[in-house]
Amino acid sequence: LVFSSCDKDDDKTYANVLVAHASPDAPGVDLLIDDVKQNTAALLYPGNTGYLQAESGTRNIKVNVAGTATSVINADLAFAKDQHYSIFAVDSVSKISAVVLTDDLSAPAAGKAHIRFVHLSPNAPAVDVALVGGAVVFPNKSFKGYTEFTPLDAATYNLEVRVAGTMNVALTLPPITLVAGKIYTVYAKGFLGGTGVQALGAEII
Repeated sequence: LVFSSCDKDDDKTYANVLVAHASPDAPGVDLLIDDVKQNTAALLYPGNTGYLQAESGTRNIKVNVAGTATSVINADLAFAKDQHYSIFAVDSVSKISAVVLTDDLSAPAAGKAHIRFVHLSPNAPAVDVALVGGAVVFPNKSFKGYTEFTPLDAATYNLEVRVAGTMNVALTLPPITLVAGKIYTVYAKGFLGGTGVQALGAEII
């Protein structure tokens, strides 16, 4: 999957853009930049592209139902030279929209990793992310809310997602091993009460 709307030359500058499919009931999608299709295979939930180069400046980004001209997201986005961005296609398919984040990929300090949390479960309440049975790490984030990248000691963490301000656990996450020097995004996905691939869960990028 490659952004290919323009050829590189010495006069052009580029940003780095990651696109993630986080709409639980949406079909596979195509990505277009300035009306040029970028992918050969549909991007399926909950996949992502990894960081891709796109020419800096204002670009028109479309997310289309795969194989069609039906745009579920159509936005003009400004990309700065050498910056990193994450674009999440979020919400139920009938209300799909984009969450665009600027990513600070500054290197973590020695022995640290950076991690952020993004709440992308459309019908889940505001949540805290906490150590299992312990302290809150990321407090009170509602749908489309997010944290900045936060330094944590490199280690393996057992985390849970609670209804904000309570000890009521909505989701226990698998153990997450943070490697020194690495940068992670963890996002809540799926529907509260959903089943199968649409079940409430978490995705790590």
